Amino acid sequence: MTPYRDWDQDSGIRAYEIGSTHVDVAFKDGAIYRYTSVSAGQANLDRMIVLARAGDGLHEFINRAVKTRYSERLA
Repeated sequence: MTPYRDWDQDSGIRAYEIGSTHVDVAFKDGAIYRYTSVSAGQANLDRMIVLARAGDGLHEFINRAVKTRYSERLA
């Protein structure tokens, strides 16, 4: 997984991994969730990828737009 930069040091996200059809998000509490275009919507998934790569705003976006719309909990 790629460490999440978290420029503001205010995020609950530790790391992420971008796959061909999904984004896995690892939170600092140890939970890992997989978001897909089917579960979260393609536009939301695309936005999550942009925010993950930017290292800012991903946790807020997840809480606001896709909170429980993950396809599965991996850990």
